Amino acid sequence: MEEIREYVVPAREAGRRLDQFVVHHSGFSRATVQRLIRQERVRIGGTPRKASYRVRGGDQVVVTVPPPEVAALAPEPIPLDVLYEDDDLVVINKPPGLVVHPGAGRPGGTLVNALLSRYPGLIAVGGVERPGLVHRLDKETSGCLVVAKGDAAHRHLSRQFEARQVYKTYLALVHGSVKPAQGRIALPIGRHVRDRKRMAVRTRKGRETETVFRVLRSTAHCSLVEVKPTTGRTHQIRVHLAAIGHPVVGDTLYGGRRERRSRWKVPRHLLHAWRLAFVHPRTGTVMECTAPVPADFVRSLEQAGIRLIQDGRGVREPAGLEISAVQP
Repeated sequence: MEEIREYVVPAREAGRRLDQFVVHHSGFSRATVQRLIRQERVRIGGTPRKASYRVRGGDQVVVTVPPPEVAALAPEPIPLDVLYEDDDLVVINKPPGLVVHPGAGRPGGTLVNALLSRYPGLIAVGGVERPGLVHRLDKETSGCLVVAKGDAAHRHLSRQFEARQVYKTYLALVHGSVKPAQGRIALPIGRHVRDRKRMAVRTRKGRETETVFRVLRSTAHCSLVEVKPTTGRTHQIRVHLAAIGHPVVGDTLYGGRRERRSRWKVPRHLLHAWRLAFVHPRTGTVMECTAPVPADFVRSLEQAGIRLIQDGRGVREPAGLEISAVQP
């Protein structure tokens, strides 16, 4: 059966775009909301409106959600590495090489297919295209990814991501010796003017972005960098690091000349979502999850002369790292 959702626009949100308003209050992805709007399933006063319509205080927004297309996503028994789980959410340690959700040319074999096999109830959470997902990682990026098990948790976590209240810490092995040892990158990011599959800092319609970094260990040829994005644009970390002349090792999309001449031959870019901190949607407590650095990343560090000793894995009390030079 179809689901009817109704929202009244508060005065403080007057002037907001309709699609942004619905995304914020429904927890659905932007793509899902825009599709519903195109299908005239989003109405104000019984009249369908465009995505760009500016809502007014007191508007009654009615969203008609079609029943989930259960057959569109098939459960697949793909193993999952669970870092933390309760009745409201699960935090996965996503391995490198696993695509998060199906898309063009990738109908299955994704994290979503694996999640549906383990948690069948996710099919109706947050929309049929990306059930349970509130954020995502690139195919080659490993590490922490939180998934909501119910609509309430999905809405709560989605709002935290939108409000930039989720704290993400990544580890990246980058080309070159990064100087200064810490800094802030605030370059707008948008679609590349010629290649629509790429993002760029030189673009006509760049959006505000910010990335903070700190060098943990550096050699003549590479650096292990701790990266904290305060915004969540597509490929943000990879684009920003490349923009300052230190692309991620293994990044064939943004690595440019540095990657083509690289001494390291790795099958993926070495970027790892190491830590994730957020407020639990039910208890209100701060959750901190840590994903161990994958073996291929550790091996590449050792080849670069950097030893990484991991202090286990944990929730609320994140694992530490001991970093030193490899002894000859």
